[in-house]
Amino acid sequence: MRILLVEDDNHTASFVAKGLREDGHGVDCADNGKDGLFLATTESYDAIVLDRMLPQLDGMTVLRTLRGAGNHTPVLLLTALGDIDHRVEGLRAGADDYLVKPFAYAELSARLDSLVRRGSSGGAEPTRLRVDDLELDLLKREAMRGGKTIELQPREFRLLEYLMRQAGRVVTRTMLLEGVWDYHFDPQTNVIDVHISRLRQKIDQGFPVPLLHTVRGAGYRMGS
Repeated sequence: MRILLVEDDNHTASFVAKGLREDGHGVDCADNGKDGLFLATTESYDAIVLDRMLPQLDGMTVLRTLRGAGNHTPVLLLTALGDIDHRVEGLRAGADDYLVKPFAYAELSARLDSLVRRGSSGGAEPTRLRVDDLELDLLKREAMRGGKTIELQPREFRLLEYLMRQAGRVVTRTMLLEGVWDYHFDPQTNVIDVHISRLRQKIDQGFPVPLLHTVRGAGYRMGS
């Protein structure tokens, strides 16, 4: 992939660019919005990693200008503003995904891969995930089952989102450690068991059909 990285923090930019190049991607960098917009409109990229707060032109202005000009290159918006309103604003302005700082490089890489796959297949990122009568609103960060709101902690929401994106498939403990906790080693704790137990109580208790299943010796599966 060829990626444009627009980030004014030198440490973050160097860290991300190094990782992307080690993964075999071509990377162009800009440390301000004006140069980033110029590159984005004069060169061809598979994806753009765009910081929200930039000198000269802020990331939101760059994003809106690109979309207004008909440029549909997938954009991953980086932001230190993690509240829901700012995320929704970024997505509605045309961002394809967002990542809140600080972040793990592994998650950024995975999200970029997902964006490019969706772009090449012509699909659009859903803002809602549904499995049977369980629904997850990714913009409002809300979960509901059978019309009943389910209160989730941030890590529980992330765990449920990961499981629902893999609905019908067996998800291993290693996949959960990497995809939900950003661990690339086994911490030798029962953190997964605790969170799975809490999540199961919240989404299955009181409903006739369980959706979160343990696959003995393999992992977990979401589905009826």
